[in-house]
Amino acid sequence: MLQGIIDEEKLDSFNIPNYYPSPLEVKLEVLTEGSFTINKLEVSEVNWNGRDDWNAFDLESGKPKSLKDNGYNMAHCMRAVTEPLLVSHFGKDVIKDIFDRYKRILTDRMSKERTKFTNLTISLIKKP
Repeated sequence: MLQGIIDEEKLDSFNIPNYYPSPLEVKLEVLTEGSFTINKLEVSEVNWNGRDDWNAFDLESGKPKSLKDNGYNMAHCMRAVTEPLLVSHFGKDVIKDIFDRYKRILTDRMSKERTKFTNLTISLIKKP
């Protein structure tokens, strides 16, 4: 529960189902279904903060040189996607506080590690 801000019953009833399959699972599903052959299957990573150059990081600490906007930017990206779902379930009064807290959590985490999104890209060819 978010320190008394969100009703515990509402929190317990909220669910956004997510599942991130491994490349092997995707490959097996395509092969099992049988309508396509895999032309290409790639896994790539993208930094949460959008920077790929090492010059943006302090080489001694391994931390970004400027942490000011990292949590803010990431929290706003997530807010753009999830806000309608959260408002419809919890109401609009708690949204600002939720994302302010989320921003602080993200800023802390991103100061300690290089966080990344993992993307799976697949090119299929339909069998005749």
